[in-house]
Amino acid sequence: MAIVSTHTLDAVHGTHAGGIAITLVKLAKDGSRGIVFRKETDPGGRLLEEIDAVAIDTQAQYELVFETGPYFAAHLPDREHRQIVSEVVLRFAMPDAKARYHLPVILAPNGYSVWWSS
Repeated sequence: MAIVSTHTLDAVHGTHAGGIAITLVKLAKDGSRGIVFRKETDPGGRLLEEIDAVAIDTQAQYELVFETGPYFAAHLPDREHRQIVSEVVLRFAMPDAKARYHLPVILAPNGYSVWWSS
């Protein structure tokens, strides 16, 4: 079983970013795309999903898509016209179907920082 997790942090307010919709998409070698899951971060900005190892394609790429636009529109309504980034997309591989892939992000209205923490 693989574990995909994240911790979203709000750089503007210096706190956790809860309630952000996140979709994990599998990008197969033939170009097809499939949704693996669609969830929201909890109030503490965390998300953890276990994925059965047989469902992991170790040759595929994956995208973790964070819908940041609605989050910042709700938390910074006066900045609506200055925000141009509506999603943050992290493309990564899962070469080990039994590993943990923890991708925490620090989010701002038009930027982000990410790292892999296994």
